[in-house]
Amino acid sequence: MSADRPAGTEALRRQNAALVLRSLRRLGPATRAELAQRTALAKATVGVIVAGLESAGAVTEAPSEAEARTGARGRPGRPVALRGDSWVGVGLEVNVDYVAAVVLDLAGQVRLSESRPVALDGGVDEQSLTDLVQYVADHCRAAGQELVGATVAVPALVRGDNRTVAWAPNLGLEGPGLADRVSGLLGTPVRVSNDANCAAYAESHHGAAVGARHALYLTGTVGIGAGIVDRGELVRGAAGFAGEVGHMPIGDSAARCGCGRTGCWEASIGLHAVLAAVGMPELDSPLESAAAVAERAAVDPDVRAVLTRVGEDVGLGLAMLTGVLDPEVVVLGGYFVPLGELVLGPARATLDRRLASAVQVRPELRLSTLGIQAAALGAAEQVFADVFAGELDLTSG
Repeated sequence: MSADRPAGTEALRRQNAALVLRSLRRLGPATRAELAQRTALAKATVGVIVAGLESAGAVTEAPSEAEARTGARGRPGRPVALRGDSWVGVGLEVNVDYVAAVVLDLAGQVRLSESRPVALDGGVDEQSLTDLVQYVADHCRAAGQELVGATVAVPALVRGDNRTVAWAPNLGLEGPGLADRVSGLLGTPVRVSNDANCAAYAESHHGAAVGARHALYLTGTVGIGAGIVDRGELVRGAAGFAGEVGHMPIGDSAARCGCGRTGCWEASIGLHAVLAAVGMPELDSPLESAAAVAERAAVDPDVRAVLTRVGEDVGLGLAMLTGVLDPEVVVLGGYFVPLGELVLGPARATLDRRLASAVQVRPELRLSTLGIQAAALGAAEQVFADVFAGELDLTSG
């Protein structure tokens, strides 16, 4: 989101409206006078903006505390709040072994959250995706909700046009076909984004990284990727490919990776690598698989030893990333969450040993609080980025 400074002319009406929307999202309901103070906009300007947003169904008035006590009405002092029943963003995730969806409203509340296992055939389960998208579309239609747009999170490198999948070794996707297909089903503009970026965005706005100025998110699924957040915004790099850490040469140099090479980080710490090492089957979701491994580790020292080794490899990679990025917080998501300290303990110990200097600060390692829908939630939140930046006008339709 852009800096919170008021624009001074009518030509920048959208930026001023976005300024009001951001204030309501970040700080909660406020009267028009309070909004004028928050945004440094003129009271008359705030009044015009609120009227337009109210007409568009983006905000609503609520009775003030005094009105609630006395029954009297006094519009100028009534607080304005974001409406949650009108405008929504859809976030989808397509991964190797599941698909997920989140419907998020303008006020930041989750209206629908759904995840489903899919066939493990090495590609996209198109029927499962189609069924899920249709379910979401039917839900929004029945609720009378207007779609702002949709974002699809994928474990892939996505080009700067936010539509074209450039490389997805675990899914076999390529090109803009996924965006086109989902757009056709939903009837709304669709972007495609890297799953780690989406999950990192969700954690910084809704989860374990809220309040952290510099955060790194590490996925925990079949693939391993990272999302980098600086002051609430994603760091994507020159081509949009920043965070592709799963293929760093860390861990077992002989381990075969889904990309076709050997020695990649995800070939040592990805979910399939862990399940193979402990000789356990994959269940319906990464969280269920990891929970079963954690349960076995409680009684099997060999499984605990495997997880210690995984944690050490996690810590080794994070030591390298910490030296480059200096994050304040590192959030571990996906299958890492049920394993908890079985992995975090040895990861912290390895980090302490491998940081180059005593003056370096070890980042705080936290577990994701958002579950398997983290990437879908971040994808939905990204839909509203243009609204809160003043680049998409909800009052124009």
